Amino acid sequence: MVKHIVMFRFFDEISAEERQVKAKEIKEKTEALKEQIAGIGQLQVFIAPVGTSTHSFMLEGLFDSVEALDCYQVHPAHLAVGTIIKSVAGERACFDYEV
Repeated sequence: MVKHIVMFRFFDEISAEERQVKAKEIKEKTEALKEQIAGIGQLQVFIAPVGTSTHSFMLEGLFDSVEALDCYQVHPAHLAVGTIIKSVAGERACFDYEV
């Protein structure tokens, strides 16, 4: 099993209202990928950080294997969500590890 954690920060010029709308859209579309891509055991997006957080939203996934994570990374449905994220968020931090 592989744990996949990714955090993003909204661009400064994105309004608070647009952040809420886009965060909800990203959460819904990302979590729906579990039903579309084989090898995903768990996929959850957290969109309500507390004030001490350095990022705007976070994805936490659990994949059956490194190969399953690799397939997820290039899957067209995942890439489509990535396009949405790239339109509103920049700084990305990722940490993957085997469990």
